[in-house]
Amino acid sequence: MIYEDLTRKILAACFDVSNELGSGFLESVYEKSLLIALAEAGLQAQAQVPLKVFYRNKNVGDFYADVIVEGTVLLELKAVKVLAPEHQAQIQNYLKATGIGVGLLVNFGSSKLDYRRLDNRLSS
Repeated sequence: MIYEDLTRKILAACFDVSNELGSGFLESVYEKSLLIALAEAGLQAQAQVPLKVFYRNKNVGDFYADVIVEGTVLLELKAVKVLAPEHQAQIQNYLKATGIGVGLLVNFGSSKLDYRRLDNRLSS
């Protein structure tokens, strides 16, 4: 599995945030808290990173990745009771559009932290 050590460190930071804050906050609160936890773990992370979607070499859309860690792992954060199939589709599309190799879909909204790791089959 690519970036296994990195994703393990990221998930440890996610669990730290979840254990300390619990559920019930807005996604933005978890995002800001996670940035602190990632920095304390010695990881470089950027929030709300603008990314473009291209079709036939034309920009057809813009979106913002919630967090990108070390330039190699894209995080899509949620604060919902249950992850839905469209949440997973969203991060799969982001990975496809960016070429980033690994994505983590992380939900802080349920009583227990829920996450999914997705690998971009199109990345090299």
